[in-house]
Amino acid sequence: MPRVYVSSVIDAPAERVWAEIRDFNALPRWVPAVAESRIEGNAPGDQVGCVRAFTLKDGGALREKLLALSDFDYAVSYSILESPMGVSNYVATLRLAPVTDGERCFAEWTAEFECEPARAEDLVERIGRGVFQPAFDELKKKFGRR
Repeated sequence: MPRVYVSSVIDAPAERVWAEIRDFNALPRWVPAVAESRIEGNAPGDQVGCVRAFTLKDGGALREKLLALSDFDYAVSYSILESPMGVSNYVATLRLAPVTDGERCFAEWTAEFECEPARAEDLVERIGRGVFQPAFDELKKKFGRR
């Protein structure tokens, strides 16, 4: 099963960064590839089980389901329900951890999924370097560090 792992250090306390990302509908604010997002059925953006439908700037459309959200652990997990990527059983987790040396936090984003074996390496690269890392770079920019 292919696995994506991206991590970074953001120069802001975990609680400040968490306030930016905990809303499941907030992707357009901090994920550069996302053009627009909405929560289906007008559910709250932090309600486990809610589904977000969003459009990428390249025109792709996805639907994802919020599986878990923990304000205590600064963690969110979700699955892809529909995607043009050709993946199945996709589950991702984004987690923050306070860095005790300064007002910073450690961020890590993982994803596991199934796909055609010939596409695995390309998809891991596209998700990690094309989505996860640019999102962390955007958060660094928002909080004053590149």
